[in-house]
Amino acid sequence: MVTDYVAPEFDLGGFNCPWCGAYARQVWYHGLATHDERKQESKFKGWLHGFGAARCDKCENYSLWRKGSLIYPLTSVAPLPSMDMPDNVKHDYEEARAIFSQSPRGAAALLRLAIQELMPAVGESGKDLDTDIGNLVKKGLPELIQKALDGVRVIGNNAVHPGQIDVDDNPDIALSLFTLVNLIVENVITRMKKVDELYELLPETAKEHIEKRDKGAP
Repeated sequence: MVTDYVAPEFDLGGFNCPWCGAYARQVWYHGLATHDERKQESKFKGWLHGFGAARCDKCENYSLWRKGSLIYPLTSVAPLPSMDMPDNVKHDYEEARAIFSQSPRGAAALLRLAIQELMPAVGESGKDLDTDIGNLVKKGLPELIQKALDGVRVIGNNAVHPGQIDVDDNPDIALSLFTLVNLIVENVITRMKKVDELYELLPETAKEHIEKRDKGAP
């Protein structure tokens, strides 16, 4: 599942590889050696401190790090979007992934816009996110998903109108929002899709009986 994604992190023993995308053990090497090609006797020159490398056990590619930050490959550490995410929502989500490393604040604002774009797909207007979430709660939205929606909404609002939460000072907050958006999609779209697919397997006579029952017909 996308929600099982573990973001690449310096010195972490395992995460989703920025090369192959799979979760795998990472073997770390701290301090990189430099070489002097002008000297034939001994090419070893010294150490570059503050640098490190991690080798993925699955694809065997190396990621390079400097002062705790991923510098190669140039890829987002944010999780990929859920497979059932609507295209218009995915557009904002992918843009947030692309800018996350440079601007956690901008990513948080885009993710707030993404869940607002999601509202029409679940029967709401998409005009006022706070009102839409309230309507979904009245319809029986689980408390866990309500908290996820409000978390993205409030933190995203703070990113646009700085308040008590400074996302740029704590990028892990913005990173967690990606997981919340995927969780929301998987609960309000993926689960319903699976239920509908199962229901369609029922015999027509059974579905007719259910329809009559729900209408109160004898």
